[in-house]
Amino acid sequence: MAQTPLTLTGARVVTADRTHDGWIRIENGRVAELGTGDPGPGERHDVGGRLVAPGLVDTHVHGGAGHAFPEADPEGVREIVAFNRRSGVTSLVGGLVAATPENTLRQVSALADLCEEGELAGIYLEGPFIARSKCGAHDPELLRDPDTKEFDAWVEAGRGHVRMITVAPELPGALALIGAARSSDVVAAVGHTEASYEQTLAAIDAGATVATHVYNAMRPLNHRDPGPIAAVLGDERVTVELILDNVHVHPGAAGLVFDAAGAERVSLVTDAMSATGLGDGEYTLGDLRVRVEDGEARLVENGAIASSTIVLPRRSATRRPWACPRRTRSGRPPPSPPPPWAWPTRAGSRSGATPTSSSWTTTSRSPR
Repeated sequence: MAQTPLTLTGARVVTADRTHDGWIRIENGRVAELGTGDPGPGERHDVGGRLVAPGLVDTHVHGGAGHAFPEADPEGVREIVAFNRRSGVTSLVGGLVAATPENTLRQVSALADLCEEGELAGIYLEGPFIARSKCGAHDPELLRDPDTKEFDAWVEAGRGHVRMITVAPELPGALALIGAARSSDVVAAVGHTEASYEQTLAAIDAGATVATHVYNAMRPLNHRDPGPIAAVLGDERVTVELILDNVHVHPGAAGLVFDAAGAERVSLVTDAMSATGLGDGEYTLGDLRVRVEDGEARLVENGAIASSTIVLPRRSATRRPWACPRRTRSGRPPPSPPPPWAWPTRAGSRSGATPTSSSWTTTSRSPR
């Protein structure tokens, strides 16, 4: 059923390359036209000089508002989604952590239902095919070598909604798993890994196109042993995730990512957990206990960093001049980098919706 067109006037409209004062017209849930001056006849709403911007997309998030995607509780997931939408994040990929094969199957099936309802844009499997020595906040007892049969069962249970899986390239069967992911239209990411530079390049050649939260839970960069960090930063085929909360990555290292990869290949993510939005205290991530102090989440058992407690708008606000790209490789102003696959950007749209469907949010903040 056709909807009456609505024109937002008095807006500061954010586009890929600039912010301009004017109006924006929405027809049938889509942005139809931008302009300045008199928009002509029709229904109008004056937003009073607020910013009007595309809804943000978080492709790596595990929870918020006291709930976590691995719980696979429909009402809890809806609260996570509502919490993020209030902050301007209109599309989420539900992130799962390492679990038993049976629990992962159950979680994927439950989240697939919510994808079909339009609550989620997909499902992300961060484990269990990752390195024990780089397990981060994953239970090392639940980690295992890549198994394509196990993966195929998850893909089937996900009914087309499994979007991405992280794999450590050095594990036996990793390249076969990456090939299986590619054949199933699932993005393969490299992360939580001790892989060498050469092993990482082999994974990219096999079809891996994302680096999971670069620097974190990765073999460190060394001038004689460059490892996965140099491999993913130097390869144009890879989208590089970056947690920009001033906890996971030092500002100087964040700036290096932008300079090395170019803004077009950097994807800001939260890796947020259930504590996001609740304040300090003790929480769980999977089956592991996490303590949050001053907004910083760490495992109770060993003090390792355990996800973050921020949402994307706050992450964007923490960017400093040293962490912002001075230029793109093309010399054009830095655009908002696209995610590694086509996401629906209209809140409530089903997975696979055309990327031109848009959810735009308004805010009284000044542009940064």
